[in-house]
Amino acid sequence: MIQPSISIYQKIYSIIIFLSFFQAGFAQDSYISQQPVENAFPLNSVELFIDSEDHEGVHLVAEDLQTDFKKVTGNVPKISSQEINEEYPVIIGTVGKSKLIDDLVSNGKLNVSEIEGKWENFLIEVIENPSPGVEKALVIAGSDKRGTIFGMYDLSEKMGVSPWHWWADVPVKKEEQLYVKPGSYSSGTPKVKYRGIFINDEEPGLGNWAREKFGGINSKMYEQVFKLILRLKGNYLWPAMWGKAFNEDDPKNPVLADKYGIVMGTSHHEPMVRAQKEWGRHRKDYGNGEWDYQTNAEGLRDFWRDGFERNQDFENLVTIGMRGDGDEPMTEGTAIELLETIVADQREIIADVTGKPANETPQVWALYKEVQDYYDQGMRVPDDVTLLLADDNWGNIRKLPNPEEEPREGGYGVYYHFDYVGGPRSYKWLNTTQIERVWEQMNLAYQYDATELWVVNVGDLKPMEFPISFFLDFAWDPEAIDANELDDYSKDWAKKQFGDEYASEIGEILDTYTKYNSRRKPEMLTPETYSLVNYNEAEYVVKDYNKLVEKAEELNNKIPAEYKDAYFQLVLFPVKASANLNELYVTTAKNRLYAEQGRAVANNYAEKVKELYKKDSELTEKYHSIVGGKWNHMMSQPHIGYTNWQQPKEQVMPDVETIEVSNKPEMGIAIEGSKKSWPKSSQTARLPEFISVGDQKYYVEIFNKGKGSFDFKIKKKDKWIKVSEEKGSVKDQKRMYVSIDWDSAPKGRMTGNFSIQQGGNSVKIEVPINNINSNNIKGFVESNNYIAMEATNYSDQGNDEQGWTLVPNLGTTSSTMTAFAEEPTHGELSEKNPYLAYNFYNFSTGKVKIEFLLSPTLDFHNKGGLRFAYSIDDGEPQIINMHQDTKDDWGTSVGNNITRVTSDLNLEEKGNHTLRVWAIDSGIALQKIIIRKGEIRESYLGPKQSEYVKN
Repeated sequence: MIQPSISIYQKIYSIIIFLSFFQAGFAQDSYISQQPVENAFPLNSVELFIDSEDHEGVHLVAEDLQTDFKKVTGNVPKISSQEINEEYPVIIGTVGKSKLIDDLVSNGKLNVSEIEGKWENFLIEVIENPSPGVEKALVIAGSDKRGTIFGMYDLSEKMGVSPWHWWADVPVKKEEQLYVKPGSYSSGTPKVKYRGIFINDEEPGLGNWAREKFGGINSKMYEQVFKLILRLKGNYLWPAMWGKAFNEDDPKNPVLADKYGIVMGTSHHEPMVRAQKEWGRHRKDYGNGEWDYQTNAEGLRDFWRDGFERNQDFENLVTIGMRGDGDEPMTEGTAIELLETIVADQREIIADVTGKPANETPQVWALYKEVQDYYDQGMRVPDDVTLLLADDNWGNIRKLPNPEEEPREGGYGVYYHFDYVGGPRSYKWLNTTQIERVWEQMNLAYQYDATELWVVNVGDLKPMEFPISFFLDFAWDPEAIDANELDDYSKDWAKKQFGDEYASEIGEILDTYTKYNSRRKPEMLTPETYSLVNYNEAEYVVKDYNKLVEKAEELNNKIPAEYKDAYFQLVLFPVKASANLNELYVTTAKNRLYAEQGRAVANNYAEKVKELYKKDSELTEKYHSIVGGKWNHMMSQPHIGYTNWQQPKEQVMPDVETIEVSNKPEMGIAIEGSKKSWPKSSQTARLPEFISVGDQKYYVEIFNKGKGSFDFKIKKKDKWIKVSEEKGSVKDQKRMYVSIDWDSAPKGRMTGNFSIQQGGNSVKIEVPINNINSNNIKGFVESNNYIAMEATNYSDQGNDEQGWTLVPNLGTTSSTMTAFAEEPTHGELSEKNPYLAYNFYNFSTGKVKIEFLLSPTLDFHNKGGLRFAYSIDDGEPQIINMHQDTKDDWGTSVGNNITRVTSDLNLEEKGNHTLRVWAIDSGIALQKIIIRKGEIRESYLGPKQSEYVKN
């Protein structure tokens, strides 16, 4: 029996209503107008007023605002700290730090109660008669330094200056007139306190680029990084670390970061504000030079103290704890007592240097890789320390807070990845992250209250522009972007970069290429990835990519010239480079298969591989040449020729085969569903089964094994079999399609045939069919021993519509249904649980397999696995644990971006049935369901969805 539902995890959301315009950069009405509005504030001729005593970072960003005004309006507003005497002043300042703002408050002209004392809030308001002789003013007031900075950058963006103006060369549209609508606009408080990026794995791309452009990864480069983060309303940075030391390489780095208001951290294995590289440089100065607390505790304490003293006056989020030197485990096993001692000693240094209790200095303990084992086995740190949980380096969060435990003072955060160096294979070249997957995983983080810190590894920063924007927008307010609005987000982002006209098409391209790239990382592709013979899989992959290239090229021809450099970086290059790489591997696979089959055309495909390999280099060279070579080196990451987890030093073209070709023409036959060729093979040439509820076409290829050409004709064909060509001539190869005339085909199951004849040679092709009466059939229909159903194509949704949430575009073939996206749930199975129902019709009976294709979510509950259940008709539901009931290991799951879970099922009768999939735990993300009798034809993406009958 199903037990009554027990709700053991509940989350009560407090609803705060803001008079707010800002919603995580998501599309909505702007407070800027291009047309005159009654009582609006004109922006085309203004002066900026800032108190001289306000934060230095506010003054620095005001200079950016000044520059942005010039780009948009053509006018250069003066920046003044004098008495306000202009007709239309823009008054900028921080509450409590700016006399200009405080005077407006004390005079009753400005109400800052909405933002005062809050974290990173800003207020933009048009006020009348702020002072004698001044008719109208625009006020940008911040609750703190970053609040003021965000307000200025928000005005820039609303005027039309993209945050990616410098980093992706997004042009600025000139506006003859701009107005701020009357009213008061408040930003609200960001839902995630610290929001930032980690520049990592930055060689050879960003490293070589920065050395050429700036003389190194130094303060000149970092100034552009700081501005980008702030324009995106982030506030946090882990700096580059491959052979680099942020605080030591350029002493201006931390000073400038602090001026701008960037909170600095160090990566998960670099404690106490010191880079790993610093230890390598100075280890002889600290004890015996070993990174080992058991043998060199005093030396390490001195090393950490020196680093912390150096940076104590800056705003830091201090990493504590310890891992081994070089991003390795500290010891074999979990030395909990030792690590607890290390943390205590580090906190003693913090308290001693600052002269304040350690809990007054923000700290973070990163539970990365093996460090999570310490926590899982009982190690704890003081309550004020933020616990930084991590994903598995592949975008799947490993652990989330337990809602049953008391909240921590320091809270929880998440360290996420868009880029990684490590197993099962490094991925560093192009963006392979779907924002839909970021939404699904980081929404879990938000629901489980991991909201103190979100930081994401972005590698070289470029070409991760799109997901970086989304990550930081979503961090500001996860409630502002629902799953059903994700495609709107993409279109809105495209609009901000390229304007209205083509935003919808560009947004769709961004969503589509990242979906394709997420199926398998480019670095993991091989000629064997996609099936050449089953379901037309490899050809569809190439065709779909190339259709996307055509669409991207078409738009490239339409957009104004000033947008082309940005468009190439953000859209055209990743689409063309990804398409080319996939075609390279599929063409290599064809070359090898055709060589094995003896096709003369195999040699042509060998040449085509060489052309595609060369094209890859040409695309990279084009990227490096745009904008006068501004981005030289940035796309130099090797991505072809991997043999293990680490990247090759140089790219290597896949091996191809050439064959000796006969001087005389000779016929060969290949068919869909088999790698064999005829007449060479002794097996019967048998096509996949046709079923009358669909309109299938399966191919037969006639190829030449020699030189010259030959004629062929179709003989001995059953009259209900249709072949696209009955006769013809073949020089290289010809594909014909076989279909069925169902009106004249015999009823039931049977096998017809036809022969292909060339001279005295003949090959017989068998054609199996199943001609059924569909009047009483309902749902997906079995054919070729399987029923395949996309998760989103359910026939009914029961009990709770919020239990299953559609995440559009997420997944390898269609979209995804995810369980309990709106509240953290680790529940029990009950007849009241939400379910998805799928109707299907089977012919096979007895023991079959049911296979669920799931996103590779990890057991973040750490309670033995995530669960769901399924039932057939009125049968007892069977609970499935996706982590205990899968045969896929972690490397297989993340490599395929799918976890396959299989269960045995007994179908006693053929006919109509209903499958129900029941939600139990949050985090289950269902993509596809396959019911099969025995083994079915192999493919990477799985069989195509079965034919559906709606009665």
